[in-house]
This record gives sequence, C-alpha cells and structure tokens, in this order.
Amino acid sequence: MRSKVSWWHTERFKATLLSVLILAVLLGIWHLATLPKTAPAVTLTPEQIEYLQLMGKDPAAAASGETASAFPTLAQMGTVMVQHLSDPFYDNGPNDKGIGLQLGYSLGRVGLGYLIAALVAIPLGFVIGMSPLVYRALDPFIQVLKPISPLAWMPLALYTIKDSTISGIFVIFICSIWPMLINTAFGVAHVRKEWLHVARTLEVSPWRTAFEVILPAAAPTILTGMRISMGIAWLVIVAAEMLVGGTGVGYFVWNEWNNLSLPNVIFAILTIGVVGMWLDAAFGRLQKGVSYVD
Repeated sequence: MRSKVSWWHTERFKATLLSVLILAVLLGIWHLATLPKTAPAVTLTPEQIEYLQLMGKDPAAAASGETASAFPTLAQMGTVMVQHLSDPFYDNGPNDKGIGLQLGYSLGRVGLGYLIAALVAIPLGFVIGMSPLVYRALDPFIQVLKPISPLAWMPLALYTIKDSTISGIFVIFICSIWPMLINTAFGVAHVRKEWLHVARTLEVSPWRTAFEVILPAAAPTILTGMRISMGIAWLVIVAAEMLVGGTGVGYFVWNEWNNLSLPNVIFAILTIGVVGMWLDAAFGRLQKGVSYVD
C-alpha cells in the first residue's frame, strides 16, 4: 500500500513538473514574439509627426525605427492582472464593473439554468431508463432537439421572453439538459440485472429500489453527464452574454474588445479558462466520490 501511494506521489510530481516546463516554454515563446523590432531610422515630416501625436504615438520612437508588438507583452499582462485582481468587485457604472462582479453575474445565470436543467433531466432520465416504451416514444424528440446549437435558441427566447437575463438562463437550460438526460437514462438502463433481481426477490419497494439500488449504481454515469453539461453551460454563457450584453464575463470580453483593450480581453479569456477548470475539478471530485473504482 505504501509503495502504491509513493508511486502515485511520484507520478503526480512528474506531471506537475512537466506542466510547469510547458508553461515556461509557452511564456518564453510569448516573450520572444512580443520583443520590439528595430528598423533603420527615418526622418519624419511635420505632417507625419502631427499625425502620430494625434494617434497618441511617440514620434521619436517611430523615427528611431523601433516598433513594439501590437500583442501585449508579459509585463503588460502582469500589470493588467494586478490591476484587476487588486479590486475585482468595483462598480463604476453599467460599462465599468470589476471582473469579480462580472463572474458573479455569469455564475449566477449558469447556476440557475443548470439547476433547472438538472431538476428536469435527472427524473426524466430515470423514467426513460426504466421504461423502454417511454424511451422509444421520446427518443425522436431528443435526437431532433439535441444537435441544435444553444445560440440558435437565443432569438426565439428574446422574442418570446423579452428579457435578456431570463433568455440567457433559458439558453443555459436548453444546452445543459441533454447530456444529463442521456447519461442518466443510459446509467439507469444499464444497472446490473442481478441487482434488480435480488431486490425483486427480497420484495423491496419500487421507491426503495430506485434510491438504494439504481441511483447508487447509476451515479457515476449521472455525474459524468452533469460534468459535461456544466462544461457546455460555461462555454455557452460567454457567447450568450456577448449577444445580449449588459453584464457578465462574456459582455466584459466584448466590451473590452470594442474598447480595443487586448490585454483586458486576454485576461478575461484566461479567467474564463481558470473558472471552467475549477468547475470541472469540482465535478471530478464528486464523480470520484461516487465511483467504485480507485
């Protein structure tokens, strides 16, 4: 047992070290790609100097031939990160809110839409998985609705609901429901028949069979569907908020792009990725907790 634990820690250390090395290589490439480029010095006319000053550029730097990369450097990104993380919850008006507030709005929409989807998908998945008749009746509708892009529902939602926030929640609901529904039905339908026969032999009630036999056996598959749904929901909310505007991390990205602030856009992208990783890790821990395999 001790050797197994030691091997696991060694492998984890190697994986962490490899991840750090990959990150260092990527940051090195970023640094080299954003180094200033030097060209032969030129003489600027008064009109060119005036134009550069109007554009907010330094005429002396332009005359020297040294041009900076349009892509932000690591130093610029570090400054932007410190600026945002030092005060993530400020609120200076509709178009100027901290990244913490924007994430809060997005997570609130995702959480509500996802919760509604789970309350619908998991019970319905149980019914579909336990009844071949219901499965055959509902399968055509599931197969037609499942491939539709969640954003394709947005115009219809805005027209019928007439509220951008509720429309965003509806889009999260409609994109989250299918993986949970399908995985729940699959997990319930593939519970080992021997366990069901034993429960029937012992005259266990249907409700007790559902909660004490079927649910624990199907839990890993159900959590897999919930994990996939959360990833899709977090992916979709960013695009939905770009369309409806107002608040949220998706709106933050679009607003900063309109302001031509590329460092802020990159910071928001990294933040979206980190939050998505945390959400996936949380569901990974839940999935591991209900799994019978080490």
